[in-house]
Amino acid sequence: MKLRHLLAASFALISISWAQEAKPLLHDHPLPVLAAPDFKGPLDASFSIAKGKWTPENGVLGVLDLPEQKHIPVLHHKVGLASATIEVEFMIEGPGTFLVGCDSAKHVGRVVVTATQLSIAEDTVAPSHTIAKLPMTVKPNEWHKLRVEWQGDQMAANLDGQELKAQHPYFATAKARSWLAAGKSVKVRNLKISGETKP
Repeated sequence: MKLRHLLAASFALISISWAQEAKPLLHDHPLPVLAAPDFKGPLDASFSIAKGKWTPENGVLGVLDLPEQKHIPVLHHKVGLASATIEVEFMIEGPGTFLVGCDSAKHVGRVVVTATQLSIAEDTVAPSHTIAKLPMTVKPNEWHKLRVEWQGDQMAANLDGQELKAQHPYFATAKARSWLAAGKSVKVRNLKISGETKP
């Protein structure tokens, strides 16, 4: 009996470790870490709140929609990255979405998470043009782990172990910033932004 419990515990530890360590999707080497806020105090000057309310407290970034702004909450990271890895955990409280994207003077590309799918879109047109999608269930009020990468004309994402990749010439546009966006009420933790400013 003790041996069975020990084996079960060992398997659980292996499973947890595997789930926590998403493999690189596009990059063949680790990128330098540029931002890893602890969300215990104010965000540093590399971040700017574009829309909504983003409140760091006790290691979690609370995100609230402000209806009078008529736009979902958006948080910019003001560093343009030719190659990037953005790792983050999020919880959608009720119906809503979570997005990670990048801009030049205009939007370039984005990863979009809804309750029913993970998708990647390019932004040469409005609304965004979805070029890859993966049906999956993203439960509300549970933490989910997302990894987003871009390099050259490619963008990729890993959500809770499920991978999606896309390629489009517009993704190679020089970047001015990256961003997070969320619908209604969302919580964010363990954000890490890594990248290189030159191709």
